[in-house]
Amino acid sequence: MNDFLILAFIFFVGSLAGWCLEVVFRKFFSGANPDHRWINPGFLVGPYLPLYGFGLCTLYLLAGLENFSIISDPFWNKLALFAAMAVAMTVIEYIAGVIFILGMHIKLWDYSDQWGNIKGIICPKFSFFWAVLGAIYYFLIHPYILDALQWLSANLAFSFVVGFFYGIFLIDVCYSMEVMAKIRRFAQENEVIVKYEQLRERLRRDREERVQRARFFITLHTEGPLLEHLRRLKEEGDSFMIHRRSRKK
Repeated sequence: MNDFLILAFIFFVGSLAGWCLEVVFRKFFSGANPDHRWINPGFLVGPYLPLYGFGLCTLYLLAGLENFSIISDPFWNKLALFAAMAVAMTVIEYIAGVIFILGMHIKLWDYSDQWGNIKGIICPKFSFFWAVLGAIYYFLIHPYILDALQWLSANLAFSFVVGFFYGIFLIDVCYSMEVMAKIRRFAQENEVIVKYEQLRERLRRDREERVQRARFFITLHTEGPLLEHLRRLKEEGDSFMIHRRSRKK
């Protein structure tokens, strides 16, 4: 099997598994979700997180470099590998965060309350979690990934499922980026950075207060109502925005 198909399959697995991991974490362990509700953790509609897809591809490639390590001691070799995984995942997280902040004026997640954070995008706490996740991947998942690749090479009909996933995924990306573009327009008009999770939570509360699911559905799918909704929330002094001018001071 060529490298492209391997990475496409791993991205598929990582995106789905990462979404499930985030859903469970936010449901049971996240302090930002005191009601312990089920929350879609991504900006896409479907059950996948591209960040974890890229992350799993990175972990797979790094795990394959273990035999090329210059450290002879197996213990320190493993620690260096897990540290490299943590650094790589942190870099991916930082790049994704910066792209959305600079390009879309949207902050998808916020670690501003965490010690040692950089721009609220990355922090030592979650870098440590990435190292733990890398160790879990290496010992518990990587061998099965290799077995799955062998199975896939013998059952190429399954590639239809992977292709179907990418078809739905690309449609979802196009739709979601259209919504992001509307939020970006609002952010540019008001010179703010929108904190996406807080905005989504505020819209959810507003929907429950109005008890009009149909109207909320239309709000997200038409440009006018969404921008009007955002402007009204701004007038109410909501906390889903960071004023860019104040951040420069």
